[in-house]
Amino acid sequence: MTQHPAAPHPAEPGPPRPAVVTLVGNPRPGSRTLSAARTVAARVADHLGLAPADAPEPAPTTIDLADLATEILAPEHPRADAARETAASAAVLVVATPVYKGSYTGLLKAFLDLYGPDGLAGVVAVPVVVSGNPAHALAGEVHLRPLLVELGATVPARTLTLLDSRLDEADLTTAVDAWLDHAGGPLRRAASDAVGQDTSTPELAEVTR
Repeated sequence: MTQHPAAPHPAEPGPPRPAVVTLVGNPRPGSRTLSAARTVAARVADHLGLAPADAPEPAPTTIDLADLATEILAPEHPRADAARETAASAAVLVVATPVYKGSYTGLLKAFLDLYGPDGLAGVVAVPVVVSGNPAHALAGEVHLRPLLVELGATVPARTLTLLDSRLDEADLTTAVDAWLDHAGGPLRRAASDAVGQDTSTPELAEVTR
C-alpha cells in the first residue's frame, strides 16, 4: 500500500493584531499631547468601526515614549523593542508629537530610528502634531508625514494639527471631527486593507462593496 505523507497541520494563529495603537513622542510624562492623542485615537477607532462593540469608550493601546526615554538610546532596549513591535503590528497607528524647533521631537525620531527599512509597512499612520503657534501648522506635513512614509507606512490623510491652547475637551472634539470630515474617507479605504477588508465591520464593509 502506498503511504501518503500526512497533511501538514495548519499554522497556529498568531496573537490578534491591535486595531489602533497610539504612539506619543512628548518627553514629558502624562503630557497634554498624550491626552489629546488618546482622544484622537478613540475618535478614529469609533469612526472606522474599530472600537470594541461592548465598550462605551474605546481604549486603544498607548505607547508613551516618555516612559522609555532612558532606554531608547541604551545599548540594550528590550521595552523599546517590545513597543516597536506593538506599533509595527497596528492596523492604524496614531503618531503624536508636540512641535519642537519647528519639527517633531528628538525622542520620537530616536524611537523611529530603531526600525529598519519599511519597518512600518502595512500600517496606516495618522500623524498628529500639537503646536503652540499657528505658524507651525505645516510642521507635520513637512517633517512628520515624510518620515512615516519613509518607514513604509500608508499615510492616506493630511496631518491633524492641534493648537495647544485649544486642547480642552470641547475644542479638541470639534477639531478632530472637522478633520475626520475630510480624512474619514481615505482612512476608511486604507484601514479596510490593513484589517483584511473585514466585512463584518459595518463601517469598513461600505468601502469593500
